[in-house]
Amino acid sequence: MDFLDAGLLLAAGLAAGTINAVAGGGSLITFPALIAVGLPPIQANVTNSVSVCPGYLAAVAGSRDDLPDYRRLWPLLPTAALGATAGGALLLNTSEDAFKIVIPILVLGATAVLAFQDRLRRLVGHPADLGPRRRTLTLQGMVALGSVYGGYFGAALGVMLVAGLALVLDETLARVSALKNVISAVVGLTTVAIFSAFGPVDWAAVAIVAPATLVGGYLGARIARQLPPAVLKGVIVAFGTTIGLLLI
Repeated sequence: MDFLDAGLLLAAGLAAGTINAVAGGGSLITFPALIAVGLPPIQANVTNSVSVCPGYLAAVAGSRDDLPDYRRLWPLLPTAALGATAGGALLLNTSEDAFKIVIPILVLGATAVLAFQDRLRRLVGHPADLGPRRRTLTLQGMVALGSVYGGYFGAALGVMLVAGLALVLDETLARVSALKNVISAVVGLTTVAIFSAFGPVDWAAVAIVAPATLVGGYLGARIARQLPPAVLKGVIVAFGTTIGLLLI
């Protein structure tokens, strides 16, 4: 890796950390950057998942004022860890061809859920109208699905989580985004453990990208708190659509 490659990865990590905290989809920048410096797709994906984890942790710190009550938060964390474990195991047993086919479908599907959130709510019911048991089970299901996706492929993890959580939580988008940051951090830590032990991680690339995502993640979380809900939703939908189309 020469200085030009290192500079590309450094810039990509900073941008990705910021975007992940604001909207999700920062891996659209780091994943192609890792491909550009010579890593094959599966290795680039594994390396990317490890690299962006510090950015998720920084985003949690930056959005801590919007986090929900911890009694509501803790039951979701084991679900996120188990889902990420399943997704990571699935990735390590996936062929390159299947990997390329599935990803854009998942990303565009998640973006469509968020874009048509209001219409879907009329079908499944507004969060305020859901009973406590149904709301809890649905929320756990959304976290599980999002975490499996995140363990499999980190790009647009934020889009997936916001899309699902916003359907079942009667909260502002800023609070949903803060919860998304926590779940993303759990998914990230889980995939780091799995891929460090079993995945083909390029640690030289991680050493460059990870610190940059840490800085970008904190800055992005502070920016997200200042955006009006409609603007934040529009940004997330735009990034999700772009990611899905570029990955086709």
